[in-house]
Amino acid sequence: MPGGYPELHAGRIATNTRFLAGLRAFAADHPVHGECGGYMVLGRSLEDADGVVHAMAGLLPVETSFARRRMTLGYRKATLREDTRFASAGQLLLGHEFHYATIVASNGMPLADMADAQGQVLPPAGHRNGEVTGGFFHLIA
Repeated sequence: MPGGYPELHAGRIATNTRFLAGLRAFAADHPVHGECGGYMVLGRSLEDADGVVHAMAGLLPVETSFARRRMTLGYRKATLREDTRFASAGQLLLGHEFHYATIVASNGMPLADMADAQGQVLPPAGHRNGEVTGGFFHLIA
């Protein structure tokens, strides 16, 4: 699932039961990866700019907020902790982050160990739940 701005449409996404049910059904049998906005939709909830919390797909153990904004910007180096459908454990992936949303609650194993472009270690990022993966990190192919 690509990025985008789900925080601008969180209420409509949360009430679109057909979309959320279809996403959950698809993820039961297929790999799904969400980047940035897609990651937020795959999570448990998304708090919009007005502080209203909306239920999302619940496929990843993360709750995000656009009300508690903090700009995150930069190139990233990600090293996957486990094999995924798109890369192997230990493989270095290059990409970038650009978002204002923050994580307000999460649990589970992080998807990747992270560093900035200069190699400075950053906190681990992303999540995995079976074949569903995601993070704020935009992968550069």
